[in-house]
Amino acid sequence: MKVYDAQHIRNVALVGHSGSGKTQLASAILFDTDAVNRLGHVDDGTTVTDFDEEEIARKHTLSASTAYAEWKTTKINLVDTPGMANFFSDACAAMRVADAAVVVVDAVHGSEVITEKVWTAAAELDLPCLVALNRLDRERGSLERSLESLQAGFGRTVVPIQLPIGAEHDFRGVVDLVAMKAVTFDGDGRTAAVGEVPAELADEARAAREALIELVAEADDSLMEQFFEAGTLTQEELEAGLRTATAGRHVFPVVCTSATSNLGIQPLLDAILNYVPSPEQRALPIVDGDGAPASSHDQTQAASTAMVWKTIADPFAGRITMFRVASGSLKADSVIHNVSTDVDERIGGVALMQGKTQETVTEIMAGDLGTVAKLKDTRTGNTLAAKGTTWRFAPFQFTEPVLSYAIEPKSRGDEEKISAALQRLGEEDPTIRYARDPRTTQLLLSGQGQLHIEVTVAKLKRRFGVEVNLKLPRIPYRETIRAATEAHGRHKKQTGGHGQFGDCKIKVKPLDRGEDFQFIDEIFGGSIPRGFIPAIEKGIQDARTSGFLAGYPMVDFAVTLYDGSFHPVDSNEMSFRMAGRLAFRDAMSRAKPTILEPVMSVEVYAPSDFAGDLMGDLNSRRGRIGGMETRGTSTAIKAQVPMAEMLTYEQQLTSATGGRGSYHMEFSHYEEAPSNVRDKVIADAKAESGRSDDGEA
Repeated sequence: MKVYDAQHIRNVALVGHSGSGKTQLASAILFDTDAVNRLGHVDDGTTVTDFDEEEIARKHTLSASTAYAEWKTTKINLVDTPGMANFFSDACAAMRVADAAVVVVDAVHGSEVITEKVWTAAAELDLPCLVALNRLDRERGSLERSLESLQAGFGRTVVPIQLPIGAEHDFRGVVDLVAMKAVTFDGDGRTAAVGEVPAELADEARAAREALIELVAEADDSLMEQFFEAGTLTQEELEAGLRTATAGRHVFPVVCTSATSNLGIQPLLDAILNYVPSPEQRALPIVDGDGAPASSHDQTQAASTAMVWKTIADPFAGRITMFRVASGSLKADSVIHNVSTDVDERIGGVALMQGKTQETVTEIMAGDLGTVAKLKDTRTGNTLAAKGTTWRFAPFQFTEPVLSYAIEPKSRGDEEKISAALQRLGEEDPTIRYARDPRTTQLLLSGQGQLHIEVTVAKLKRRFGVEVNLKLPRIPYRETIRAATEAHGRHKKQTGGHGQFGDCKIKVKPLDRGEDFQFIDEIFGGSIPRGFIPAIEKGIQDARTSGFLAGYPMVDFAVTLYDGSFHPVDSNEMSFRMAGRLAFRDAMSRAKPTILEPVMSVEVYAPSDFAGDLMGDLNSRRGRIGGMETRGTSTAIKAQVPMAEMLTYEQQLTSATGGRGSYHMEFSHYEEAPSNVRDKVIADAKAESGRSDDGEA
């Protein structure tokens, strides 16, 4: 493989909404640059970047992958990313190692939910963006409508540098507004003919070019002065100005493509070469030892540095680490220090990734992307550099889970295998969480949504031979009291020889929500020896963990121990512990116990057309709408909804929006459940345990 210096490398992340054609666009780029000898298609599972069995079966990208191509002496690294909200963190990681994002937009739908999410993420990274308006050969594919939705969301600086020649099924080429030439395609799309702008498009092209020139000139004072003096810019001035304006995020060029038909690919490649900055023009963000932003000067002066942006858990090859070299090079058969873990790592061989195929090389140069296998203590987000390096690359921020399922092994004895396999998959996907819920004792697998959970379970089976059953998790209800009362607990037992005796009197009262439990000792005069008081508290603590009504922990109440008695021979810690339990049960029978349910803060994000129906659905789930915010063509709805009503929400949201909506939720607080919910929770608990307690609501 030819070695490229940073000046002749372009790193681009293909990002955008699911189904916009990112993977197909990568396939077309590889075909047009002779990196592959046939045009792969998503529908028949022959693309380079979607190689996982789950991806081929579902016809969707589920994990970021890389490929590379050469175009006019420049190496273009492509990072193909998922477009579904469940896997959005992978798109964010890809943008961390890219020098620009190619935001792929379906010309039929225009800007969509994930379009806006990746745009926001790119802005946070100060990442330049090109827009590839794809599927222009489809029915209702339109530059005008799509541009309107993009500019409504992101401003007028989203500007075309091309116009389509031919509409919908007649789309056959583009007008290059910078050169004012027509580029048309024949046959398989790899043969381009350059000619004059068609007469019927001449006026539209001139007007579009003038608008482009004005935006580019506005981003540069010297060009603005030239524009005022001459009334226009030369092609060379426009190209140079567009390069600067794109790199500075002052302009976001739009190109026209159809990846499936392989149309517009070569002009897109030219735009990447001409307007995307090279790695030497964009330093990766770094922080000092305290986590504060640091100067990139230290990074550029370092001998060899690399940022780990992804990890693959391969059951055969072991851990595969994907990285970008920031400076120097990473060589085979060398040692480098992991600054994040303070461990030296042995680099065996390094390779380039063309989808799932590795091409072994001797070194990876600055600005390039590569992989290395079997690093022992290196994870996603780590910094590799010389020992003594005091800075590191800015940490990755991974999205917190929104959905959890209880998992159980299908085969006995697989519990340990589940934990080991999930640990490996967690290295690959840091948005996976797994832990045993101390409140319900269930092993919970948490992720970004139902599809994320399903894909993880499929990986468990395929890669590690572990099969599990998924169950909706138990809701972690709580119990509390609504009234103050007094109670008496007396434990007396004679078993021959020494007996057992413990006696205590308590007062209980409700506390504010979230205060959990207080134990107040008001024993005076020695009615209970000091050494037995902790045992009483322990007895009450034991009893409250299993509640009174339905077996859920009792919270938000205070217990005051104010009196009692003891026997000089028969009293002991166990007796007073039992007395505490009895006093608790006695108090609960009169303190008006009830059920608390967890309430989640929910934010739903979808095209504005669906806002009314989604609000109605949230209301039907006992949700309280907290507000709405319009973001371009989409709407964010904030609400608070009981957790029990959200367990199957993703399926409903997907169905209602055609997969164009997403949501995030996190725990907010506990509040008293309505009487019908309370009664059902109690009845379900008794049916499950066979209990018939006489607790009163």
